[in-house]
Amino acid sequence: MFQTIGLNGAITIVSHFVFIMLAFRALNALRFEQFIKANHVREAQVLLLFIAVALGFLVSSFFLSLLQAALNLPKLFL
Repeated sequence: MFQTIGLNGAITIVSHFVFIMLAFRALNALRFEQFIKANHVREAQVLLLFIAVALGFLVSSFFLSLLQAALNLPKLFL
């Protein structure tokens, strides 16, 4: 039982990090320079990181929830 919980935790952590990284790379494709004030580059980078973390977490949670629902689907027919 504890091995399953540990595996679940490891998959969740890896999924979150992968989707946060993908969100960060996708957000870097946008031109944020148009929206920031002069001499506020560091704050814009922190904001970009926070947006990437939030977006990556939401997308990862969606896919993990979808995976869990798909794995629970066979239990419907038992």
